[in-house]
Amino acid sequence: MKLTYKGDYALKAVLDLALHYGEELVTSHDLAKRIDAPVKFFEQVLMELKKGGIVKSKRGNEGGYLLSKDPSQITIGDIVRIIEGPIEPIACVKENYTGCVDINGCVFRNIWQRVYQATSDIIDQVTFEDLVSQIKNRNQVLTYTI
Repeated sequence: MKLTYKGDYALKAVLDLALHYGEELVTSHDLAKRIDAPVKFFEQVLMELKKGGIVKSKRGNEGGYLLSKDPSQITIGDIVRIIEGPIEPIACVKENYTGCVDINGCVFRNIWQRVYQATSDIIDQVTFEDLVSQIKNRNQVLTYTI
């Protein structure tokens, strides 16, 4: 799995929207500024996230973007697959793959299947709610009184 700038911006955008979940709409310009992304390129990312059902938008002066579902229902894997495509390191990992005559004797296939499974196990279990909690816990200031 390789993550491009598009994937990186998508993950950062969803995280930003998750941090502000339940608040007002955010314009693409404000969101791009907050995650340090070029606006025109970032608008393409938002369109893909919208097409993938992750964000919704409203047009007009009061318009902007927000998450279409609760951050607990969105995983890192969801975003990676929407933006980057399949996470398999090679096509033969898929069940019922028929594009290779050596598939049954290939010593590499099992390795790539394990890589795919390990990657999936991680990115499909981490939700944006988990990430928001990590950020909020990290930003808590400890106060001691005597």
